[in-house]
Amino acid sequence: MSISVNLYYHGVNGSARRFVSEMERSGIADAIRAEDGNLGYRYFFPADDPETVLLIDTWRDQAAIDRHHASPMMARLAALRETYDLHMTVERYVSADAPEGDERFIRK
Repeated sequence: MSISVNLYYHGVNGSARRFVSEMERSGIADAIRAEDGNLGYRYFFPADDPETVLLIDTWRDQAAIDRHHASPMMARLAALRETYDLHMTVERYVSADAPEGDERFIRK
């Protein structure tokens, strides 16, 4: 099992993309990727919305997410969100094995 959280950062005038650039340049994103229990931390840019950035953040379990939320890293992250005046929407997914038969539709 793993938990993936899709965070959509919404900004104006390119602020969401500048936020991502600073997260990467400052090392905050890499520090989160190195946290115990983090399985993935990747940003994506929707082709139809230049003012939104999607972060797919995947964790081993809820305990790992809880440790992350309690870490000093979260204060730095929250401050950057404020700096760039970002608003967020969130989706949360818990992994499951693909139903039998679905694998024929997945090209590997």
